[in-house]
Amino acid sequence: MIRGLYTSASGMLAESTRNDVTSNNLANINTTGYKKDVAVFRSFPDMLIQRINDQKKTDPQPKINIGTLGTGAMVDEVITSHEQGTFRQTSNPFDLAIDGEGYFTVQNDNGTFYTRNGAFTINGEGFLVNSQGDYVLGEEGTINIGSSVDNVIINGAGQVFVEGQQIAALRIVPITDKADLTKVGDSLFTGGQVGGTVGQVKQKFLEVSNVNAVNEMVNMITISRAYEANQKVITAIDQSLAQAMEVGRSR
Repeated sequence: MIRGLYTSASGMLAESTRNDVTSNNLANINTTGYKKDVAVFRSFPDMLIQRINDQKKTDPQPKINIGTLGTGAMVDEVITSHEQGTFRQTSNPFDLAIDGEGYFTVQNDNGTFYTRNGAFTINGEGFLVNSQGDYVLGEEGTINIGSSVDNVIINGAGQVFVEGQQIAALRIVPITDKADLTKVGDSLFTGGQVGGTVGQVKQKFLEVSNVNAVNEMVNMITISRAYEANQKVITAIDQSLAQAMEVGRSR
């Protein structure tokens, strides 16, 4: 019985973590460039169950294998799905999206980071920045658009033109193995090995979150039912232990 308590408790802990991951996905369903997380489970080693003491000791096989017993599960890791989201058209010339591989590069006081969130704007000094005020980097550093914000063209290669003159080119970085990227918040990533080809930049478009609301709601229902099932098992075992203690006391 005690083993069953630990097995069910481990299941509740795993489902609790999966619930947190799913809730975070739903909370960021409208976050531009957000990439959903997925909790990956790993089971504890199974135990072999044998039937004993129901055969004669002289039998060649006094033990009979009847199956295995699971001993619980845990969340092995939380991975990020970098599947491309759909595009939403806007009227802002500084809203950018990448159709294909690659990440925009931004810089703040903590270093250089990658992002698929292309909701950019111009700060008071004329520099291209994201919504957190981080500088968007070009091939030669920060990009100063100046005050001429009405005639800004950014082509598919990421080249920035102001009133017909090219002033910069966006630094778009392809990552060979996205599993090496680490989330740091605000749709920013760090790490990863740079390499490969980049996609096309789309001006006046934003890449929306790749979270599917219907799938995540189904996951929430599944998680809730699994959690409740483990709860009921623990309750049943607890009641059985209480009854066993009462029987022991009466004797």
